[in-house]
Amino acid sequence: MFSVGDRVVYPMHGAGVIEAIEEREVLGQRDNYYIMRLQVGDMKVMVPRGNALDVGLRPIIGSEEIARVYEVLGGEKTVMSQNWNRRYRANMEKMKTGDIFIVAEVVRNLGIRDREKGLSTGERRMLENAKQILTSEMAMVESRSCEEISRAIDSILDSA
Repeated sequence: MFSVGDRVVYPMHGAGVIEAIEEREVLGQRDNYYIMRLQVGDMKVMVPRGNALDVGLRPIIGSEEIARVYEVLGGEKTVMSQNWNRRYRANMEKMKTGDIFIVAEVVRNLGIRDREKGLSTGERRMLENAKQILTSEMAMVESRSCEEISRAIDSILDSA
């Protein structure tokens, strides 16, 4: 499915590159693993080859789709629950999908809410995590630094 050198996204962690495909024994089970280096944090992740789809591993989006991400970020805030616990759970479920457009929606909504009413500590952490996931993929697609992308996102959110 994936090859060494492929640029992929691992939901809840962000974008990275498959550095190797190796056979490893984990908990007494031998399996082939994708060895992936994440762009943010320089972390290595091992994903069993047979579970790649189940965990949501996917190729990064194409450059032709990046404009839509910016449109989502600059769009209108969607209706969110007033109860922070329900809002947090709903946003967490959205982030688990690994869909960049849905993650962009979470970043937009939490960014606007932060500006309007402030965020709880948990939601602030979620916003930072979602933004990190989003910037890692966008930076790969656009061949720009995560810092540049982060500043662009902040600029869009500030004007939304």
